[in-house]
Amino acid sequence: MKRAAVMWAARTATAQRLTTGSSILWSRITDRTTAWIRAGRRDDLTGLAAILGCILRTVLVAAGAYLLWRVIRAAPALLWALVPAWCWAALRAAPRTPSEPAHDQAPAETPDEPQPDPRDAVLQLLYEALDDRPSMYLSDLLTHLQEQGHGKGWRVADLRARLEALGIPVEQRLRTGGRGASRGIVRDQLPPLPDPAPQEAPRTSSTAA
Repeated sequence: MKRAAVMWAARTATAQRLTTGSSILWSRITDRTTAWIRAGRRDDLTGLAAILGCILRTVLVAAGAYLLWRVIRAAPALLWALVPAWCWAALRAAPRTPSEPAHDQAPAETPDEPQPDPRDAVLQLLYEALDDRPSMYLSDLLTHLQEQGHGKGWRVADLRARLEALGIPVEQRLRTGGRGASRGIVRDQLPPLPDPAPQEAPRTSSTAA
């Protein structure tokens, strides 16, 4: 019975990593594709001529997706290679979780020292990054966090996946500072910061010296 529970927990953890990794992987692909398409815009031109490069790149992406679909329809056996490759890449992209304690060792009980909620620490960082701004792009937020020593090696897709995993809302089409629509955070959409723990008043002796 215990072995079955351990196997079930391991499978559940793997499934969660696969789901999270797939989300991160797909976000990376879409973010890079979107950035590549946007890079085709000509700032030295105006009107339709300025976005012809974007239109051409969009057509190329659509043609590539259609070609891939036709190839899979013609040779479905390719999925036997593509699906394991995707799962392997998703597991590599997923953040690693701390190793579980040995099954023959009970975790130390600390009833008087509750574990801090990681979301509270992230919210504190978000409010500090926003300062007095009402909103902020994820790309700018990631730059700020990395300057503060957080999220080394992360990409925007990694930051987005971690925020969503913590239940922190991400605006999908944020527009701020006259820039184009992109993902970001909005102050009014963030959960409030937790109230600071009340400090215990110093105890005084009830007996006279």
